[in-house]
Amino acid sequence: MCDIMRVMLDNGVTEMRILMIEDDDKLCDAVCFQLERKGFTVDVCHDGDDGLRWIRERVHDLILLDRMLPVMDGITVLKKARAEGISTPVLLITALGDVFQRVEGLDAGADDYLVKPFAMEELLARIRAMSRRPHQWEGAKPLEFGDISYEGTEKCLHGVKGDCSLSKREGDLLEMLLKNPNQTLPRTVLLSRVWGPDAGVEEGNLDNYIHFLRRRLKAAGSTLQIKTVRGVGYRLEDADV
Repeated sequence: MCDIMRVMLDNGVTEMRILMIEDDDKLCDAVCFQLERKGFTVDVCHDGDDGLRWIRERVHDLILLDRMLPVMDGITVLKKARAEGISTPVLLITALGDVFQRVEGLDAGADDYLVKPFAMEELLARIRAMSRRPHQWEGAKPLEFGDISYEGTEKCLHGVKGDCSLSKREGDLLEMLLKNPNQTLPRTVLLSRVWGPDAGVEEGNLDNYIHFLRRRLKAAGSTLQIKTVRGVGYRLEDADV
């Protein structure tokens, strides 16, 4: 889980970016108003195809996903995202609430399920509960993807041809890519998360460190590739998949 999601303040406010995929404009307006009052940042889209694009191209700490969406339904969106290795927590929100439908949603990869109509207090409680759950990347466990693993405490990259040490900046950047595999991470997000929102660093520094990481991966014998998405940012992909 992103570090931001774990920073819960005493008053319940958290610096989280939430993606809400919902075609009901009134519900979006009401929920966004309440969430933003609590300090959340909320992005909104209104159909499944657009939602999947946002999931692939942006970094969010939580996704609120409606099940019945135009263009592409929520279950399909969820299955596609999980098949691509995207592990962002998902709270499925829908009017379909019988046991079979809840099980289907959870089996598709949802982390929780909330039936409409719902109270805002319950939504906030579920968001808080999800933020407390252990995540596959938490703790001292090495980050793993494809043919590499990375130990953040030791700043050590393990590959099929051996190990190599990374600088702190290289390690922080690699962690961001490993925590969001197969997702396009915008340049602004990488600069903010790795250098800090007020660092004032030039974008060329990011390109330099991406170059360094590519060399590190090659030296470790990895087939992973850091792809350049022109005009957007970078994404870590497994060339063997």
